[in-house]
Amino acid sequence: MAALKILVIPASLRTGSHNAKLAAQAAYEFAQAGVDVTRLSLADFPLPIYDGDLQAKSGVPKNAVNLKRMMAAHHGILLVTPEYNSSVPPLLKNTIDWVSRVQDPHEARGQVFRMRPFAVAAASEGRLGGTRVLAALRLILSALQATVIPSQLALSFADQAYDDMDRLRNPADIEALKALVRQLIDVSQRMM
Repeated sequence: MAALKILVIPASLRTGSHNAKLAAQAAYEFAQAGVDVTRLSLADFPLPIYDGDLQAKSGVPKNAVNLKRMMAAHHGILLVTPEYNSSVPPLLKNTIDWVSRVQDPHEARGQVFRMRPFAVAAASEGRLGGTRVLAALRLILSALQATVIPSQLALSFADQAYDDMDRLRNPADIEALKALVRQLIDVSQRMM
């Protein structure tokens, strides 16, 4: 059996992002579990705002194709996202919109979402920890027929959640992240 590969995508480009820190901590936990993990930056895959006329005229941007292929090369995907106005940030929504339109030969459009499990996590300085964005993101992924694992992490008070080495300090947060990691590994292995 091939080595399990997990892709971690933080949906924030902001310097010092709590979500990028959470993605880094998750990647570390996957590596500790013996998984081949890749953490990428959406800054490496810049995309224009989705526009059906642009797609009709120019096709799907190469960065969307490359990101879709990166996703397809992994058995499971973790999306770590901030919450903007109680919902999904434009960077992540636009990325999903473009990637869902990539159709390589011999596959259905959006197939990359249906062929591997997704996990979702969020970090917020608020008390709810991004719970609302996780519900919105689950809805979007479900509309794409993705399998979203039941475990999720909504990291509350993220501005206080990390130590000076950018590691989670609260044992309950650490255990919630480990549970999410374990479940994504288990579901990914079953779907391989």
